[in-house]
Amino acid sequence: MHRHVLFAVFFLLGAIGTLSFASVADAAGIDCTSNADVRAKCQQEYDQLQQEIAGWQKVLDETRTKKNTLKGDVTALTAQINQAEAQIKQKNIAIAKLGSQIAQKNRIISDLEARIARGRDSLASLVRQQNQADDLSLPEIAFSANEISNLFTDMDRVVSIQKGLHTTFAQIRGDKETTQNEKLALTDAQNNEVDARYVVQTKEQQISQNKKEKTQLLTITSNQESQYQKALSERQARAAAIRSALFNLRDTQGIEFGTALTYATEASQKTGVRPAIILAFLSQESDLGKNVGSCLVTDLSTGNGKGKNTGTPFKNVMKAPRDTVPFEVITKSLGLDWTTTPVSCPQSIGYGGAMGPSQFIPSTWQLYAARLKSTLGVAVPNPWGAKDAIFATALYITDLGASSGTYTAERNAACQYFSGRTCAAAGGVVASYGDSVMAKAATFQQNIDFLKDN
Repeated sequence: MHRHVLFAVFFLLGAIGTLSFASVADAAGIDCTSNADVRAKCQQEYDQLQQEIAGWQKVLDETRTKKNTLKGDVTALTAQINQAEAQIKQKNIAIAKLGSQIAQKNRIISDLEARIARGRDSLASLVRQQNQADDLSLPEIAFSANEISNLFTDMDRVVSIQKGLHTTFAQIRGDKETTQNEKLALTDAQNNEVDARYVVQTKEQQISQNKKEKTQLLTITSNQESQYQKALSERQARAAAIRSALFNLRDTQGIEFGTALTYATEASQKTGVRPAIILAFLSQESDLGKNVGSCLVTDLSTGNGKGKNTGTPFKNVMKAPRDTVPFEVITKSLGLDWTTTPVSCPQSIGYGGAMGPSQFIPSTWQLYAARLKSTLGVAVPNPWGAKDAIFATALYITDLGASSGTYTAERNAACQYFSGRTCAAAGGVVASYGDSVMAKAATFQQNIDFLKDN
């Protein structure tokens, strides 16, 4: 019996593992936790800032009707700067609150780990006693007892040890579950803090740019209309250049950025994923791997193929029959010859076979085919078509959680798009992929915001 007890103990202790987290310092030197009065004051300031932000938004909305006038542009920039500064103050208060929550969660987890450690020691002691009791049979216990009362005392001790084992097991299981819940809550708080800090950083960059533009405009007086018109023409030329810039998509002809933005905006309205992150995914995919999109499938039964330009034989160009069967269906429905339709080449491990700008493998594309038909109103979605690929990417990253719009949610969606794992779980190259997508999204967002005002 004791061997089963030992196995259960070691299994449980192995499942518990170690749960330790680094403490996170409070942000921006704000203390919103020292006492109830301070917390109430912070909340009051937070609510006041919310009203201030809404007020500056109203000014912005009213000023947009006066854009492309010197006074209107200066007023709009002033409103944007003041609104961003209020948002930074508000986020710093939120960060301070989150810092307190994180510290509290760490203390709770530390206490729970101590309880689990004590439970582990108690289990070890009880197991040793159980083993000693198991080494004696009931006749041996009876003969070794000098008196009947000692016999029953020994038997009661065995029963007591067994009860103790069950109780300690239950306690450790409960502590483990509570620890896991606290771990999830801590992760949420840490993600919220990262998101808040990212907003602060973004707003600071926005303020810097807007102050620079405002300074340039203020050097122009109302009597220098020609200078203002020159500045206006320069902005409009930049906007036109952004719209007409070639947006290269992997395995398809490039399209103008303005067209790609139109598709991404439509996809955003359907899914809730912001256009900038959709374009960032497709831009990232267009820059990865020189050989991607350079293979042809030559044998549907094996998935083997060759280089499109070199004719070099390749194994594992596509996984058969998982992807070769839907690949034949997709190409046939689009009137394409599967033997001349390029797909990605296999990497050092795994398979190739990804199609078009969004780099969907055929089996995954088929999973989204029905939704794409409904969303786009087309009979046959085309993985090599720019609009279809943009919508497919939007639907996919929505399923990965990107529609919440937070920095951590979008970054994790990028890591999962690339590897199937979150950034923290994968790390290394996968996390770098997520960082690259977010950097591209920031650039796209700047261009999109610029186009809105010009």
